[in-house]
Amino acid sequence: MANPDASRRLLPLLSTPHKGGRSALTCQFRCGNACSHDVGNTTANAYFGDVVKEALSRRGVLRAGALGAVVVGAGVAGAVPALADEPKAAARGGHGGGGDLRFTPVPPNTDDKLSIPDGYRSSVVVRWGDPVLSDAPAFDFDNQTADAQNKQFGYNCDFVTLFPMGRDRGLLWVNHEYTDESLMFRGYTGGADATEEQIQIALAAHGGSVVEVERERGTGEWKLVTHGRRRYNRRITAQTPMKFTGPAAGSDLLKTDADRQGLKPVGMLNNCAGGTTPWGTVLTAEENIDQYFVNGDKVPEAQRPYITRYTITTGTPEDSRRFDRVEERFDLAKHPQEANRFGWIVEIDPFDPDSTPVKRTALGRFKHEAANTTLSRDGHLVVYMGDDAQFEYIYKFVSKERYVRGFDRHNRDLLDEGTLYVAKFTGDSPKGQIDGSGKLPSDRMFDGSGEWIPLVSGDKSYVKGMTAEEVLVYTRVAADKVGATKMDRPEDMERNPVTGGVYVALTNNTNRTKAQVDEANPRTGNKHGHVLEIVERKNDAAAKTFAWSIPLVCGDPKDPATYFAGFDKTKVSPISCPDNVTFDRDGNLWISTDGNQLGSHDGLFVMPVRGKDRGHLRQFLTVPTGAETCGPLVAEDQLSVFVAVQHPGEVDGASPENPASRWPDGDQPRPAVAVVWHEKGKKIGS
Repeated sequence: MANPDASRRLLPLLSTPHKGGRSALTCQFRCGNACSHDVGNTTANAYFGDVVKEALSRRGVLRAGALGAVVVGAGVAGAVPALADEPKAAARGGHGGGGDLRFTPVPPNTDDKLSIPDGYRSSVVVRWGDPVLSDAPAFDFDNQTADAQNKQFGYNCDFVTLFPMGRDRGLLWVNHEYTDESLMFRGYTGGADATEEQIQIALAAHGGSVVEVERERGTGEWKLVTHGRRRYNRRITAQTPMKFTGPAAGSDLLKTDADRQGLKPVGMLNNCAGGTTPWGTVLTAEENIDQYFVNGDKVPEAQRPYITRYTITTGTPEDSRRFDRVEERFDLAKHPQEANRFGWIVEIDPFDPDSTPVKRTALGRFKHEAANTTLSRDGHLVVYMGDDAQFEYIYKFVSKERYVRGFDRHNRDLLDEGTLYVAKFTGDSPKGQIDGSGKLPSDRMFDGSGEWIPLVSGDKSYVKGMTAEEVLVYTRVAADKVGATKMDRPEDMERNPVTGGVYVALTNNTNRTKAQVDEANPRTGNKHGHVLEIVERKNDAAAKTFAWSIPLVCGDPKDPATYFAGFDKTKVSPISCPDNVTFDRDGNLWISTDGNQLGSHDGLFVMPVRGKDRGHLRQFLTVPTGAETCGPLVAEDQLSVFVAVQHPGEVDGASPENPASRWPDGDQPRPAVAVVWHEKGKKIGS
C-alpha cells in the first residue's frame, strides 16, 4: 500500500559510499549495512599468523546425511564411508572419481533473466504474493494488505528444501529472509514515514512458507499445487507464536514484560540458510536480527557490551524499518531483553501445520548461517553452523544422546542437550609464506589442523566467568573468551555425502589487513571469498580435532591470487563471493554466490572435489539483474535443481516507478523459487 502523501526522497544510506559488490539497497535492507559499521569482533584473539610457530612445534599432533531418507537431497544420515584415519590425507582429496559433468558452462553475463545451459529448461515454482493458504487473495501490487500477506508467499527467499510425499508430490519449505520496502511499495521513503499497514505487511512478509508442490510426470519440472485442500500449506511470520526449549529456556536473559517466564518468543526474523533433521523437520537460521531494533544504546549499562557485540542498532535511525511503531517490543529502551529472543535456530515441522515452532537454545545465539546435520560414527546428531559476519566463528553441536531411527519421540529432544563447540584453526606453513597476496606456500596448499573447543554442555559452562545460560545467549562473547579463530564471514556449511568432508563458504572480508592474514584466510581485502574443507579425525563428525584445506580461492582465474584445487585455470569459470553450498548424490559441490565483484550477475556453480576433475569449476546458471542466488537444492534423483532468486531488481536508484529488473513476469520484480531441468529428462549436469 503506497503512501501517496510522502514526498519522494532517497533514504540517507543510499547516497553514501559502499564497500563490497552489493547495491546500497541490499546492504541496507538485508543486513543493516553491516560492512560499513565497526567490526563487531574487537577481541584480541590470535590470528593464524600469530600461532604458526606454536603450530610448527607440535605439527605431529594432530548435509551430508543430515537430510535422511525423508528429504529430497544428497544422501542419508550417517551414510558416509570411512576414509583414511589420518585427516590430512583426506583433506587433500583424491578418494575416487568425481561425478560426470558434461554441460557447457553458462558464460558470465548481465542479462535480466535466469540464464541456463543449452538443453535445459526452467520455470518459476512460487513467487512473492502467490497464494499459500486456500483463502488467500490473488496478489495485487498496488493494493497490498497485511491480512493478504499473512496468507501469501513472503518476500525474499533463501534456504529451500523439499520433503517428498511420494514420487511426484512434496512439501517445499522456503525461508523469507528480509523485506525491501523501497521495492515493495510505491513512494517508500523510510520506516519513519511508512504507514502502519506497510510495516505490518513487512512483518508478515518475513519468516517462511510451506507449500505443496507436484512434479510434471516424466520431467524435472515442479509446480505449485493450486487445487484441492493443500492441508499442509502454512505461513510463519515475525508474529507467529513460538517456544524456547533447551538449557536457556526460562532464563532471566529471555524474560520480558509480555513473557515473564521466558518461554514464549514471538516470531522469527532474517531467516537465511538452514538445514533439516533425520526425522523430517526444518532447521531455519535467524541471521541479521540486529537491524530490527532501535535504542540499543538505552538498555541497562550492564547489558550494553553485549548489545555492542551483537551490533544492535543505536538510536532510531531514519533508514530503519521502525517496527517499533507498531510493536513496542522492538524498542529496546522499553524492552531491553527482546533482542535476546532472536538469533536462534528454529525447528519447524512441515507436516503439522498446527505445530508450534521451537527455538533451540542449546545451539547458541549468533548471526546463524546454516544448520546442516549429520550423524557421528556412533549415532550422535551433529549440527554445523556459521556466524555470518566479518571475523566471526564456525560452530558445531553434538547431541548427548544418540539418534534412534523411527523413535520420533526420543529424537525430537536431541537438539535440547549436547555440547556446543567453536573452531580454532592452525596453519602449517611458515609465517613469511602467507603474505596476503594469495600466493601458495611451499607445500602448494593452504592447509593445517584444528580443534573444536567446547563452550557449554547442558548446564555446564566451559567458559570462565560465564554461566551456561550466558554462553548460550551471548555465544559470540563466549567464543571470544576461548580464543576461537576469526574467519572471513562463515556462511553455509555442509557435509559431503560421499567423502565426509565438511565444506564452508567464506563469502568475503574486505576489512582483513596484511597483519591479519593467515593460512585459512590468505588474502588481504578478501573481496571474492573462498571455500574451506574440514575433514574430521577418522572421518567422525563427533571428533574434536580435524584437518583443513582450501580447495577454492575465488576470483578471476587469470588472477594469480586464485586457486582451483590445482586444476587448469584456463578451463574454469570465474566465481566471486560463495554463499550457499550443497551436494548432489555423486558428491559434487554446488556453490551459489552473493555479491559477485567480477562485473557479472550472481550464479550457481558446480565443482568436483575428488578425482581428476577436482577443482574443475563450471557455471551452471546466472540470476537476473540485482538478484543473488540462494538455495540451492539438487533433487535426490538429480532430475531437478531448485534455486531461490532473492531480491531481483535490488539496484541503486531502482523503485516501483523505475524497476531495474522485470523478472519473472515482465512487470515488478518478485523474489521467487525457480526450478531447472534437462529437456530430455537427463540427470542435472550430464
